Amino acid sequence: MDSDSTAGNDLGWLLEDLCGRVPHARAAVLLSSDGIKRAVHGLAADGADHLAAVASGLWSIVRSAGKHFGSGPRARQVVAELDGALLFVAAAGQGSVLAVLTGPEADPGVVGFEMGRLIQQVTSSLGTPPRNPAAVAR
Repeated sequence: MDSDSTAGNDLGWLLEDLCGRVPHARAAVLLSSDGIKRAVHGLAADGADHLAAVASGLWSIVRSAGKHFGSGPRARQVVAELDGALLFVAAAGQGSVLAVLTGPEADPGVVGFEMGRLIQQVTSSLGTPPRNPAAVAR
């Protein structure tokens, strides 16, 4: 298993620490909301790319559902129950998403708590700046 960071600042250690605190955690990926991985723990490059794409897609769907059926586009977390795994996806700062893959025996409450704790502690480090700042100003 790899522990990798693809951003200029090394955030892989945060994901490694998160996986160490969550029983049955297999992997974690920090990604931009459009699916570009920023930091990885527990997956090889191909697996990390795939998980980032899946998490980005899920997050996009959940935000859309929030706009139409909730009280706004802000979403908190999405959990996917898979055969043999659980996938947790949550907002992790401006323009960033955190995905955690666990075994099926993981306690969702513990996973959600630890993800939230990490996000609250280091939100400013997890954000993804816009790739085109001029587009944001418009």
